[in-house]
Amino acid sequence: MTTNRVQPEAADNAAAPAAPAISDTDVLVIGGGPAGSTIATLLARRGWRVTQLEKDRHPRFHIGESLLPMNLPILEHLGVLEQVRAIGVHKAGADFPVHESGQPWAGITHVFRFDRALDPKFGYAFQVRRSEFDQLLFEHARGSGVDARERVRVREVEFGRDGRPALVHATGPDEAPLALRPRYVVDASGRDTFLGNRLRLKRKSGRHQSAAIFSHFRGVQPREGDDAGNITIDRFEYGWYWLIPLRDDIMSVGAVCSPEYLKQRRSDNETFLMQTLNARGSVARRMRGAERVAPVHATGNYSYGCTRMSGPGWVMAGDAYAFIDPVFSSGVFLAMLSAEQASEVVDGALREPARERALQKAMEKRFRRGLKHFSWFIHRFTSPVMKRLFSAPRNDFQLQQAVVSMLAGDVFDNPAVTRRLYMFRALYALNAIAIAPQALAGWREHRRRVRATFSG
Repeated sequence: MTTNRVQPEAADNAAAPAAPAISDTDVLVIGGGPAGSTIATLLARRGWRVTQLEKDRHPRFHIGESLLPMNLPILEHLGVLEQVRAIGVHKAGADFPVHESGQPWAGITHVFRFDRALDPKFGYAFQVRRSEFDQLLFEHARGSGVDARERVRVREVEFGRDGRPALVHATGPDEAPLALRPRYVVDASGRDTFLGNRLRLKRKSGRHQSAAIFSHFRGVQPREGDDAGNITIDRFEYGWYWLIPLRDDIMSVGAVCSPEYLKQRRSDNETFLMQTLNARGSVARRMRGAERVAPVHATGNYSYGCTRMSGPGWVMAGDAYAFIDPVFSSGVFLAMLSAEQASEVVDGALREPARERALQKAMEKRFRRGLKHFSWFIHRFTSPVMKRLFSAPRNDFQLQQAVVSMLAGDVFDNPAVTRRLYMFRALYALNAIAIAPQALAGWREHRRRVRATFSG
């Protein structure tokens, strides 16, 4: 088969190493995170030869430790729910402290408990240390018959004249070259967005730019009682904080910040993180006496998406396709859900090639429909209107329960939820009109402080 590829420059063709033997596989999965291990496991169970390549070695640090209740049916489907329960912290809901001075709700922490959702399938979730969670899923994939390899980095995908992946080149731990001939390629490479970058499909979000700085701490003050395992989402002027309880008295603590705030950084990451955490009294009090037990990590340009999720002989899953701000902890859920859906596409396309495009279009339509509900809330989360609605939640027409359902991840196939989310949008619009003068004044004051900070 004639293929298209970018030819690397060679200083001495005569000294070039011999081409590696080509291995055949039905499905090649790029990436060993939750999306990759989910789809690899499900396809191996269908009887396909699946090769999964992970560039690092498990266990490895990763952010995104908070699962949603809608993760649990997928974990049950995979057969690992009880294993995850054993390594996880019970998460009953999400806490949203309120700080607006002069308001009757100032100083209150609103708790959105998952058992208050509309028709909850699971009324709880888990917080997990991702190094443990990802390794568990990867080893489960291997135990399900997947040829799961670590420290193998995919370097190039050659496409044939028919536009389908024809040959995949990779290197192993010793830089030894590997060549695989798959019938289908799954890009589950996470934020590496392997195919998105190479096919020039990746687009940064024009509506929501942010970055995150975070670490793990021991000795952070937990919440009490049944809320001890809740995630806390605490706003501040330039973004929001997360506090996620993990096992063994460890807390994941970080901040998602606006670009204008990050431009103020004049110190190293550790100093900047602690300055940021100390800027909010409710967070600083919980951090008093805490000890950092992991490096400080920083990531930029959080939100992006690809213009396509699939093509002839390939499909994306998880962050390889899109990543949105993690304020509602949707990352791992969306990764595993998209992988579960993509497994049906790959299985159907391999069995009945004529159905491939129809299967892909149906998957993309359904996934984008659910994704837009998360995105709508996320793009407005720090707005004055959303602050007002979250500060004084009401359950008229079960709108609060619909929001809880959204927080639980139930936005894909539940018409009762989606109808009410559209009603919530109407309520948002009415509140936006009602507080427009106040919101405009607040925005102007915010810009004034930003300019003063930069000029100083």
